[in-house]
Amino acid sequence: MPTTVARHLTVRGKVQGVFFRASTRERAAERGVRGWVANRPDGGVEAWLEGAPEAVAAVESWIRSGGPPDASVTAVDATDVTPADHAGFAVRG
Repeated sequence: MPTTVARHLTVRGKVQGVFFRASTRERAAERGVRGWVANRPDGGVEAWLEGAPEAVAAVESWIRSGGPPDASVTAVDATDVTPADHAGFAVRG
């Protein structure tokens, strides 16, 4: 089993204006997940999660289950990607 995995997520629903990015950064930091999260012009959110398989799975599961309290996730598209060796977790515009 790989020691580092990466997943690229596109999240749809009520995910902007509800502290989704900041909450994702906090959840990622708790699990030691690196990468980034950003708003999309279409109203969705995009995220890159990278780290230990169980940590990435935990953050992805949290996102799929709805994220922060005021969010409403209606769909998540996720793909496995090659780890990019991110150093930390960034909130992008």
